[in-house]
Amino acid sequence: MLTVTNVSMSFSDRKLYEDVDLKFTPGNCYGIIGANGAGKSTFLKILSGELAPTTGSVHLDPHERMSNLRQDHFAFDDQTVLNTVIQGYERLYDVMTEKDALYAKPDFSEADGNKAANLEAEFAEMDGWNAESDAAQLLQSMGIPEGDHEKLMGELPESQKIKVLLAQALFGNPDVLLLDEPTNGLDPETIMWLENWLADYDKTVLVVSHDRYFLNKVCTMMCDVDFGKIEMFVGNYDFWLESSKLAQQLQANSNAKKEEQIKQLQEFVARFSANASKSKQATARKKQLEKITLDDIKPSSRKYPFIKFEMERPLGNDLLRVDHVSKTVDGVKVLDNVSFTLRPEDKTAIVSRNDVTATQLMRLLAGEDQPDSGTISWGVTANKAYMPKDLTPEFTDESLDILSWLRQFVKNKEEDDNTFLRGFLGRMLFSGEEVLKAVPVLSGGEKVRSYLAKLMLSKANVLLLDDPTNHLDMESITALNDALIDFPGAVIFTSHDHQFIQTIANHIIEVGPLGVVDRADTHYDDFLDHKVVKEQVAAIYPH
Repeated sequence: MLTVTNVSMSFSDRKLYEDVDLKFTPGNCYGIIGANGAGKSTFLKILSGELAPTTGSVHLDPHERMSNLRQDHFAFDDQTVLNTVIQGYERLYDVMTEKDALYAKPDFSEADGNKAANLEAEFAEMDGWNAESDAAQLLQSMGIPEGDHEKLMGELPESQKIKVLLAQALFGNPDVLLLDEPTNGLDPETIMWLENWLADYDKTVLVVSHDRYFLNKVCTMMCDVDFGKIEMFVGNYDFWLESSKLAQQLQANSNAKKEEQIKQLQEFVARFSANASKSKQATARKKQLEKITLDDIKPSSRKYPFIKFEMERPLGNDLLRVDHVSKTVDGVKVLDNVSFTLRPEDKTAIVSRNDVTATQLMRLLAGEDQPDSGTISWGVTANKAYMPKDLTPEFTDESLDILSWLRQFVKNKEEDDNTFLRGFLGRMLFSGEEVLKAVPVLSGGEKVRSYLAKLMLSKANVLLLDDPTNHLDMESITALNDALIDFPGAVIFTSHDHQFIQTIANHIIEVGPLGVVDRADTHYDDFLDHKVVKEQVAAIYPH
């Protein structure tokens, strides 16, 4: 069991939380949630011992082992892939290395023999003889072929390194597993594999993630970093979100009788606990939800930006036609003979195993770059607004604050007014003097919110968005998600957020270096299910 007692954390400029008392028990997956900057990742560092709390202590039973997902993608560049995974079980790897060094000694002594015998016993107790095969199996299940296992980490592309470091964290079935944004950079297939792996894991897992779908799939409990506290709530992310709204509703309706409030709670819990999943996590969550009381649900202090996209004019009959488009970047062909047609009513997700491919296609569609061959034809009524993946170049002018930066994009006199612009930015959570902050010092999330304000002013009828949820907190992601669902125009976007794609897109295009692999007038879950079936059939009937 992992126990947190009287933990507080303060930095010179502010206090994150104080008097935190929590117990994390086996069989549960705990989602750590909170606004950006609330201290979620800091809390994981305190648990792992990387940071010392200002007050209090963290205790892990002496016989239990903790593992965490490493964030430094270059730390193991001189190690083989297989060795990197095994190093996730530090004591096992140390014993393996030490006994191998003993056996390699030219003057192997009796004392060395006794020491080697003790190490061999400890090695066997940790199931060391199966370490290499277990690590290899874990890697292969995550899509890293056996031929890559003896390569150096430095030889792998970034997308594969991320998988190896995840395998390192999972290796050896640690008693406590700490995962900070584990889905970042993972392809959908690996994310689904991880969801299934965690859903039946019977140890203790703590995870920080902005992926709402992922949290809903794997979590039995939520730890909310809010009001300078960290409080634990039963259920997954959606249950926490809806229960906090219910708590606000009940608080506002204080005249309601206790019996009425209890009935509302019971009906609410019944909806969420009726989960058909048979996983250990879902079963545990159902039992916990059935014990919940009115005192267990609390309102949240979260603030949601107000995002609404309006169109200056509607789209006509034609939206987009892409004919035989190819593009080479830095000597590598990332798009080859790509063709597809989109209609005005389409909200299209561009998915790819290679982010470079997806981003390059978005740049071509936006007119930021030109294809080597082929044509891109937009309908005459299409008025496009584009949000690139990397916003840094858009916010380099040190002479501009947020207010003056946004003023560049106003279209009429009514909008070119401090009161209007301040109110507009206020809806995007820039209050008071924050609107006078110089744009180069903005955080990633502040840049995205500023750019979304620019898009709203554009009143475009086609939105081209390359990974727009990057850097956003959950509340901003939810607000953007809802705004794009309601938007009457066309949307073409890339994203790694499953729920974002599933709830917005009615058209999916998967594209790779060999062209459009698949396309479907369907939602994301149906597309993935169809893809899995096709891959299974292809494996059985390869020709």
